[in-house]
Amino acid sequence: MHRLRSRSAVIRFRLAALLVCAKCILSPAAAGTLVYAVMFHDKQLMMIALAIIVLAVCAVFFQWIIGTRTNCPLCITPVLSTSHCTKNRHAKTLFGSHRLRVSLAILFTNSFRCPYCNEPTAIQVRSRRQPHYSRS
Repeated sequence: MHRLRSRSAVIRFRLAALLVCAKCILSPAAAGTLVYAVMFHDKQLMMIALAIIVLAVCAVFFQWIIGTRTNCPLCITPVLSTSHCTKNRHAKTLFGSHRLRVSLAILFTNSFRCPYCNEPTAIQVRSRRQPHYSRS
């Protein structure tokens, strides 16, 4: 199992995964709230729906920025960003999304399987081995 290079990479992966999940929750919530507010002519609910839309757009923007730096340690492909690379034939999806599956795996199991190379990666910093010097 592969591990990440630094503590900042671990934080980036967790934050990007959280933003992907927030985006997937906020978008349908905003649409549903907006439809309900328009149907019943509720101005206060309309303002809440617009605030949720603004939050969803912010989540998409920040996920786009942070997600570009979430690279798989083996194939160096960003796993939480849009990439037009070919996915592995054994890569699984969740509701048709590879990114959603990876982000939920990061948040709940603290590891993920790269959809491009299909190799497992732990969300931990790899240990730095100390060189063994011998004095002769």
